[in-house]
Amino acid sequence: QGRLVESGGGLTQAGGSLRLSCSVSGGIFNINLMAWHRQAPGKQRELVALITRSGITNYADSVKGRFTISRDNAKSTVYVQMNSLKPEDTAVYYCVATVGATVYWGQGTQVTVSS
Repeated sequence: QGRLVESGGGLTQAGGSLRLSCSVSGGIFNINLMAWHRQAPGKQRELVALITRSGITNYADSVKGRFTISRDNAKSTVYVQMNSLKPEDTAVYYCVATVGATVYWGQGTQVTVSS
């Protein structure tokens, strides 16, 4: 059974940095899109950043210039480097992998940014 496992979340102060990682295992191959979504308390889940297999990226306006998504296809791993963090970045961050029409979600990792 394929699964995605996130790591790297935690608590930091405003202006700080965190790096999230997501590793894919269990027979999930030929991953097209990989992405990070987040959900803050009382808010809808939103797309943070995505990256295609060839490395094309796209970001939510709220994180442009601060977050950088990358992936290692050989390791089936996706990362997001988050700099200049703000309290409004506080959320549970989810890793997503898309294979054809199938979408796999990780269990989420908490990121908390204090003011």
